[in-house]
Amino acid sequence: MAELLIKKKKIIRNIEKVSTILESNSIDWTLIVKILSGHKKILSEIIQNPIIKRLNSLGDSRLTGLRCIKEINPDIETMYIKPPAIKYIPSVVEYADISLNSSFETIEALNQEARTRNKIHKIIIMIEMGELREGVIRENILEFYDKVFEFSNIKIIGLGTNLGCMYGVEPTYDKMIQLSLYKQLLEARFNRKLALISGGSSITLPLVMRKKIPIAINHFRVGEAVFLGTSPFNNKKFDGLSTDIFELNANIIEVEKKEITPSGSISEGYVGHTGSVNYPENVNKSYRAIVDFGVLDVDVKNIKPQDKNISFLGTTSDMTVFDLGLNRNKSTSTDKYKVGDKLNFFPNYMAVARLMNSKYITKRIL
Repeated sequence: MAELLIKKKKIIRNIEKVSTILESNSIDWTLIVKILSGHKKILSEIIQNPIIKRLNSLGDSRLTGLRCIKEINPDIETMYIKPPAIKYIPSVVEYADISLNSSFETIEALNQEARTRNKIHKIIIMIEMGELREGVIRENILEFYDKVFEFSNIKIIGLGTNLGCMYGVEPTYDKMIQLSLYKQLLEARFNRKLALISGGSSITLPLVMRKKIPIAINHFRVGEAVFLGTSPFNNKKFDGLSTDIFELNANIIEVEKKEITPSGSISEGYVGHTGSVNYPENVNKSYRAIVDFGVLDVDVKNIKPQDKNISFLGTTSDMTVFDLGLNRNKSTSTDKYKVGDKLNFFPNYMAVARLMNSKYITKRIL
Protein backbone atom coordinates (compact mmCIF):
# COMPACT_ATOMS: atom_id res chain seq x y z
CA MET A 1 0.00 0.00 0.00
CA ALA A 2 0.99 3.62 -0.43
CA GLU A 3 2.10 5.16 2.83
CA LEU A 4 1.81 8.53 4.54
CA LEU A 5 4.91 9.50 6.51
CA ILE A 6 4.28 11.57 9.65
CA LYS A 7 7.19 13.40 11.27
CA LYS A 8 6.15 13.68 14.92
CA LYS A 9 9.18 15.70 16.11
CA LYS A 10 8.34 18.44 13.64
CA ILE A 11 4.73 18.50 14.88
CA ILE A 12 5.99 18.98 18.44
CA ARG A 13 8.36 21.75 17.35
CA ASN A 14 5.53 23.53 15.54
CA ILE A 15 3.36 23.29 18.67
CA GLU A 16 6.21 24.83 20.68
CA LYS A 17 6.64 27.68 18.21
CA VAL A 18 2.92 28.47 17.96
CA SER A 19 2.64 28.33 21.76
CA THR A 20 5.51 30.78 22.15
CA ILE A 21 4.01 33.21 19.62
CA LEU A 22 0.54 33.14 21.16
CA GLU A 23 1.73 33.19 24.78
CA SER A 24 3.82 36.29 24.07
CA ASN A 25 0.61 37.96 22.89
CA SER A 26 -1.48 36.74 25.89
CA ILE A 27 -3.53 34.41 23.70
CA ASP A 28 -4.64 30.96 24.83
CA TRP A 29 -5.23 28.29 22.20
CA THR A 30 -6.80 24.98 21.29
CA LEU A 31 -4.93 22.56 19.04
CA ILE A 32 -7.34 21.32 16.37
CA VAL A 33 -6.45 17.71 15.56
CA LYS A 34 -9.22 16.79 13.12
CA ILE A 35 -6.65 16.32 10.34
CA LEU A 36 -5.42 13.21 12.19
CA SER A 37 -8.82 11.46 11.94
CA GLY A 38 -8.54 10.05 15.46
CA HIS A 39 -5.33 8.13 14.72
CA LYS A 40 -4.54 6.88 18.20
CA LYS A 41 -0.81 6.33 17.83
CA ILE A 42 0.08 9.82 16.62
CA LEU A 43 -2.40 11.39 19.05
CA SER A 44 -0.66 9.51 21.86
CA GLU A 45 2.71 10.88 20.75
CA ILE A 46 1.34 14.42 20.98
CA ILE A 47 -0.68 14.02 24.17
CA GLN A 48 2.11 12.34 26.11
CA ASN A 49 4.57 15.13 25.29
CA PRO A 50 4.98 17.80 28.03
CA ILE A 51 4.25 20.51 25.44
CA ILE A 52 0.56 19.64 25.75
CA LYS A 53 0.44 21.43 29.11
CA ARG A 54 0.84 24.75 27.30
CA LEU A 55 -2.47 24.27 25.49
CA ASN A 56 -5.97 25.18 26.61
CA SER A 57 -7.46 22.07 25.04
CA LEU A 58 -7.54 19.72 22.04
CA GLY A 59 -10.32 20.15 19.52
CA ASP A 60 -11.91 17.95 16.87
CA SER A 61 -15.00 18.00 14.67
CA ARG A 62 -15.48 14.25 15.07
CA LEU A 63 -16.64 12.63 18.27
CA THR A 64 -14.55 9.54 17.55
CA GLY A 65 -11.48 11.76 17.68
CA LEU A 66 -12.48 13.24 21.04
CA ARG A 67 -13.24 9.77 22.37
CA CYS A 68 -9.76 8.67 21.35
CA ILE A 69 -8.21 11.64 23.19
CA LYS A 70 -10.15 10.82 26.36
CA GLU A 71 -9.09 7.17 26.13
CA ILE A 72 -5.45 8.27 26.02
CA ASN A 73 -5.78 10.84 28.80
CA PRO A 74 -9.20 11.55 30.35
CA ASP A 75 -7.85 14.67 32.08
CA ILE A 76 -7.17 16.57 28.86
CA GLU A 77 -9.81 19.19 28.16
CA THR A 78 -11.52 18.61 24.83
CA MET A 79 -13.47 20.87 22.50
CA TYR A 80 -16.09 19.85 19.92
CA ILE A 81 -15.59 22.48 17.25
CA LYS A 82 -18.85 22.39 15.33
CA PRO A 83 -22.46 22.79 16.49
CA PRO A 84 -23.54 19.34 17.75
CA ALA A 85 -26.29 17.33 16.11
CA ILE A 86 -29.15 16.68 18.56
CA LYS A 87 -28.88 12.94 17.88
CA TYR A 88 -25.34 12.82 19.30
CA ILE A 89 -25.80 15.01 22.37
CA PRO A 90 -25.04 12.13 24.83
CA SER A 91 -21.68 11.53 23.16
CA VAL A 92 -20.91 15.25 23.03
CA VAL A 93 -21.42 15.60 26.79
CA GLU A 94 -19.44 12.42 27.42
CA TYR A 95 -16.38 13.21 25.29
CA ALA A 96 -16.32 17.02 24.95
CA ASP A 97 -15.74 19.35 27.87
CA ILE A 98 -16.48 22.34 25.64
CA SER A 99 -18.58 22.70 22.50
CA LEU A 100 -19.17 25.52 20.03
CA ASN A 101 -22.86 26.31 19.65
CA SER A 102 -25.27 28.50 17.70
CA SER A 103 -28.66 26.83 18.29
CA PHE A 104 -30.88 27.30 21.35
CA GLU A 105 -32.49 23.86 20.91
CA THR A 106 -29.07 22.21 20.92
CA ILE A 107 -27.93 24.01 24.06
CA GLU A 108 -31.19 23.06 25.74
CA ALA A 109 -30.55 19.40 24.90
CA LEU A 110 -26.95 19.67 26.12
CA ASN A 111 -28.22 21.06 29.41
CA GLN A 112 -30.68 18.20 29.86
CA GLU A 113 -27.99 15.59 29.14
CA ALA A 114 -25.45 17.29 31.39
CA ARG A 115 -28.01 17.43 34.21
CA THR A 116 -28.70 13.71 33.79
CA ARG A 117 -24.98 13.01 34.09
CA ASN A 118 -24.51 15.51 36.93
CA LYS A 119 -21.96 17.41 34.85
CA ILE A 120 -21.38 21.00 33.81
CA HIS A 121 -20.91 21.35 30.06
CA LYS A 122 -19.05 24.45 28.89
CA ILE A 123 -19.97 26.23 25.67
CA ILE A 124 -18.70 29.01 23.45
CA ILE A 125 -21.48 30.70 21.53
CA MET A 126 -20.62 31.43 17.92
CA ILE A 127 -21.70 34.69 16.33
CA GLU A 128 -22.16 35.30 12.60
CA MET A 129 -19.55 37.79 11.36
CA GLY A 130 -19.96 37.51 7.59
CA GLU A 131 -18.69 34.01 6.71
CA LEU A 132 -22.29 32.70 6.61
CA ARG A 133 -21.46 29.40 8.21
CA GLU A 134 -22.27 28.68 11.89
CA GLY A 135 -23.18 31.61 14.12
CA VAL A 136 -26.05 33.45 15.80
CA ILE A 137 -27.24 36.45 13.77
CA ARG A 138 -25.73 39.55 15.35
CA GLU A 139 -28.97 41.40 15.97
CA ASN A 140 -30.28 38.38 17.90
CA ILE A 141 -27.25 37.86 20.13
CA LEU A 142 -28.56 39.69 23.21
CA GLU A 143 -31.84 37.78 23.21
CA PHE A 144 -29.97 34.52 22.61
CA TYR A 145 -27.62 35.02 25.55
CA ASP A 146 -30.48 36.08 27.78
CA LYS A 147 -32.14 32.68 27.29
CA VAL A 148 -29.13 30.41 27.55
CA PHE A 149 -27.68 32.02 30.69
CA GLU A 150 -30.50 30.42 32.65
CA PHE A 151 -29.55 26.78 32.05
CA SER A 152 -28.45 25.00 35.22
CA ASN A 153 -25.82 22.68 33.77
CA ILE A 154 -24.41 24.88 31.04
CA LYS A 155 -21.52 27.25 31.66
CA ILE A 156 -21.04 29.88 28.99
CA ILE A 157 -17.31 30.48 28.86
CA GLY A 158 -17.04 32.65 25.79
CA LEU A 159 -17.97 34.13 22.46
CA GLY A 160 -16.48 33.01 19.16
CA THR A 161 -16.64 33.37 15.42
CA ASN A 162 -15.50 31.51 12.33
CA LEU A 163 -13.92 33.28 9.40
CA GLY A 164 -12.13 32.14 6.27
CA CYS A 165 -13.40 28.56 6.08
CA MET A 166 -16.26 28.60 3.56
CA TYR A 167 -16.29 31.85 1.58
CA GLY A 168 -12.81 32.97 2.64
CA VAL A 169 -13.90 36.12 4.49
CA GLU A 170 -10.67 37.57 5.86
CA PRO A 171 -10.32 37.95 9.64
CA THR A 172 -9.41 41.62 9.46
CA TYR A 173 -8.65 43.92 12.37
CA ASP A 174 -12.12 45.49 11.88
CA LYS A 175 -13.77 42.06 12.22
CA MET A 176 -11.82 41.40 15.41
CA ILE A 177 -12.80 44.82 16.81
CA GLN A 178 -16.46 44.03 16.11
CA LEU A 179 -16.14 40.76 18.04
CA SER A 180 -14.48 42.63 20.90
CA LEU A 181 -17.36 45.11 21.01
CA TYR A 182 -19.90 42.29 21.27
CA LYS A 183 -17.94 40.96 24.24
CA GLN A 184 -18.16 44.34 25.93
CA LEU A 185 -21.87 44.63 25.15
CA LEU A 186 -22.71 41.17 26.52
CA GLU A 187 -20.64 41.57 29.67
CA ALA A 188 -22.19 44.97 30.40
CA ARG A 189 -25.73 43.81 29.70
CA PHE A 190 -25.62 40.61 31.76
CA ASN A 191 -22.90 41.50 34.29
CA ARG A 192 -21.08 38.25 33.52
CA LYS A 193 -17.50 37.68 32.46
CA LEU A 194 -16.80 35.88 29.18
CA ALA A 195 -13.46 34.18 29.75
CA LEU A 196 -12.64 33.21 26.15
CA ILE A 197 -13.13 35.34 23.06
CA SER A 198 -12.29 32.85 20.34
CA GLY A 199 -11.70 34.87 17.22
CA GLY A 200 -8.67 33.32 15.66
CA SER A 201 -7.42 30.31 13.74
CA SER A 202 -4.45 29.52 11.51
CA ILE A 203 -5.71 32.12 9.05
CA THR A 204 -5.49 34.81 11.75
CA LEU A 205 -1.91 34.16 12.83
CA PRO A 206 -0.37 36.74 10.46
CA LEU A 207 -2.43 39.42 12.23
CA VAL A 208 -0.82 38.37 15.51
CA MET A 209 2.64 38.95 14.06
CA ARG A 210 1.56 42.40 12.83
CA LYS A 211 0.10 43.26 16.26
CA LYS A 212 -3.35 43.62 14.70
CA ILE A 213 -5.28 41.54 17.22
CA PRO A 214 -7.37 43.51 19.76
CA ILE A 215 -6.52 42.71 23.37
CA ALA A 216 -9.98 41.22 23.97
CA ILE A 217 -9.32 38.38 21.49
CA ASN A 218 -7.64 35.87 23.80
CA HIS A 219 -8.29 32.45 22.26
CA PHE A 220 -7.33 30.82 18.95
CA ARG A 221 -8.27 27.47 17.41
CA VAL A 222 -5.22 26.36 15.40
CA GLY A 223 -4.68 23.24 13.31
CA GLU A 224 -3.25 23.89 9.84
CA ALA A 225 -0.32 26.00 11.02
CA VAL A 226 0.83 23.21 13.33
CA PHE A 227 0.41 20.32 10.93
CA LEU A 228 1.28 21.99 7.61
CA GLY A 229 3.36 24.96 8.77
CA THR A 230 1.27 27.39 6.71
CA SER A 231 -1.48 29.94 7.20
CA PRO A 232 -4.54 29.81 4.91
CA PHE A 233 -4.29 33.62 4.83
CA ASN A 234 -1.69 33.36 2.05
CA ASN A 235 -0.85 29.61 1.97
CA LYS A 236 2.77 30.48 2.73
CA LYS A 237 5.14 29.14 5.36
CA PHE A 238 4.42 30.83 8.66
CA ASP A 239 7.23 32.22 10.81
CA GLY A 240 9.74 29.40 10.59
CA LEU A 241 7.32 26.50 11.05
CA SER A 242 8.10 23.13 9.48
CA THR A 243 6.15 22.55 6.26
CA ASP A 244 7.30 19.00 5.45
CA ILE A 245 5.61 17.07 8.26
CA PHE A 246 3.65 14.81 5.89
CA GLU A 247 4.86 12.96 2.81
CA LEU A 248 2.95 10.56 0.58
CA ASN A 249 5.04 7.72 -0.86
CA ALA A 250 3.36 5.59 -3.53
CA ASN A 251 4.59 2.28 -4.93
CA ILE A 252 5.12 1.99 -8.67
CA ILE A 253 3.29 -1.13 -9.81
CA GLU A 254 3.83 -0.74 -13.58
CA VAL A 255 6.17 1.20 -15.88
CA GLU A 256 5.57 0.96 -19.63
CA LYS A 257 6.09 3.10 -22.71
CA LYS A 258 2.61 3.60 -24.13
CA GLU A 259 0.69 5.65 -26.67
CA ILE A 260 -0.15 9.13 -25.47
CA THR A 261 -3.79 8.85 -26.62
CA PRO A 262 -6.28 6.05 -25.94
CA SER A 263 -7.54 3.95 -28.84
CA GLY A 264 -11.04 2.62 -29.43
CA SER A 265 -14.52 3.99 -28.92
CA ILE A 266 -14.74 6.22 -25.84
CA SER A 267 -17.96 5.78 -23.84
CA GLU A 268 -19.40 7.98 -21.12
CA GLY A 269 -19.37 5.15 -18.60
CA TYR A 270 -15.81 5.59 -17.37
CA VAL A 271 -15.17 6.41 -13.72
CA GLY A 272 -11.68 7.86 -14.01
CA HIS A 273 -10.41 11.43 -14.00
CA THR A 274 -7.75 12.51 -16.45
CA GLY A 275 -5.19 15.27 -16.79
CA SER A 276 -3.35 16.58 -19.81
CA VAL A 277 0.30 16.84 -20.81
CA ASN A 278 1.61 19.01 -23.64
CA TYR A 279 3.76 16.66 -25.71
CA PRO A 280 5.98 17.79 -28.62
CA GLU A 281 4.41 17.20 -32.03
CA ASN A 282 6.76 14.34 -32.90
CA VAL A 283 6.08 12.41 -29.69
CA ASN A 284 3.40 9.70 -29.79
CA LYS A 285 4.56 7.53 -26.88
CA SER A 286 5.77 8.20 -23.34
CA TYR A 287 6.72 6.29 -20.24
CA ARG A 288 3.90 5.90 -17.76
CA ALA A 289 4.01 4.81 -14.15
CA ILE A 290 1.01 3.40 -12.30
CA VAL A 291 1.02 3.88 -8.51
CA ASP A 292 -1.10 2.33 -5.76
CA PHE A 293 -3.52 5.04 -4.67
CA GLY A 294 -6.65 6.43 -6.24
CA VAL A 295 -9.57 8.82 -5.83
CA LEU A 296 -10.83 6.84 -2.84
CA ASP A 297 -7.69 7.87 -1.01
CA VAL A 298 -6.94 11.42 -2.13
CA ASP A 299 -7.77 14.10 -4.69
CA VAL A 300 -4.71 14.38 -6.94
CA LYS A 301 -5.25 18.14 -7.16
CA ASN A 302 -4.21 18.27 -3.50
CA ILE A 303 -0.84 16.55 -3.85
CA LYS A 304 2.35 17.86 -5.47
CA PRO A 305 4.98 15.51 -6.96
CA GLN A 306 8.43 16.01 -5.46
CA ASP A 307 9.90 15.24 -8.88
CA LYS A 308 8.96 18.26 -10.99
CA ASN A 309 9.50 16.28 -14.19
CA ILE A 310 6.53 13.94 -13.73
CA SER A 311 2.96 14.87 -14.66
CA PHE A 312 -0.47 13.59 -13.70
CA LEU A 313 -2.25 11.64 -16.45
CA GLY A 314 -5.25 9.97 -14.85
CA THR A 315 -6.72 8.31 -11.80
CA THR A 316 -9.35 5.71 -10.98
CA SER A 317 -10.68 4.38 -7.70
CA ASP A 318 -7.45 2.75 -6.54
CA MET A 319 -4.72 3.46 -9.12
CA THR A 320 -3.18 6.64 -10.52
CA VAL A 321 -1.06 7.17 -13.64
CA PHE A 322 1.80 9.65 -14.04
CA ASP A 323 3.83 10.56 -17.10
CA LEU A 324 7.58 9.99 -16.62
CA GLY A 325 8.72 11.63 -19.84
CA LEU A 326 11.91 9.98 -21.12
CA ASN A 327 12.39 8.17 -17.78
CA ARG A 328 16.17 8.42 -18.03
CA ASN A 329 18.86 9.41 -15.56
CA LYS A 330 21.03 11.89 -17.48
CA SER A 331 24.18 11.00 -15.58
CA THR A 332 23.96 7.21 -15.93
CA SER A 333 21.65 6.75 -18.94
CA THR A 334 19.63 4.22 -16.95
CA ASP A 335 15.95 4.06 -16.21
CA LYS A 336 15.02 6.70 -13.67
CA TYR A 337 11.99 4.78 -12.36
CA LYS A 338 11.17 1.07 -12.45
CA VAL A 339 8.60 -1.24 -10.88
CA GLY A 340 9.16 -1.40 -7.14
CA ASP A 341 10.39 2.20 -6.87
CA LYS A 342 8.31 4.97 -5.28
CA LEU A 343 6.90 8.30 -6.37
CA ASN A 344 6.88 10.87 -3.57
CA PHE A 345 4.40 13.70 -3.04
CA PHE A 346 3.82 16.71 -0.80
CA PRO A 347 0.15 16.69 0.35
CA ASN A 348 -1.76 19.82 1.35
CA TYR A 349 -4.19 20.03 4.27
CA MET A 350 -7.17 18.45 2.51
CA ALA A 351 -4.97 15.70 1.08
CA VAL A 352 -3.60 14.80 4.52
CA ALA A 353 -7.11 14.77 5.99
CA ARG A 354 -8.31 12.30 3.33
CA LEU A 355 -5.19 10.17 3.48
CA MET A 356 -5.41 9.90 7.27
CA ASN A 357 -9.03 8.83 6.89
CA SER A 358 -8.27 6.19 4.26
CA LYS A 359 -7.89 2.66 5.60
CA TYR A 360 -6.00 1.76 2.42
CA ILE A 361 -3.07 4.09 3.17
CA THR A 362 -0.39 2.95 5.62
CA LYS A 363 0.54 5.56 8.25
CA ARG A 364 4.18 5.52 9.34
CA ILE A 365 5.33 7.73 12.19
CA LEU A 366 8.95 8.86 12.07
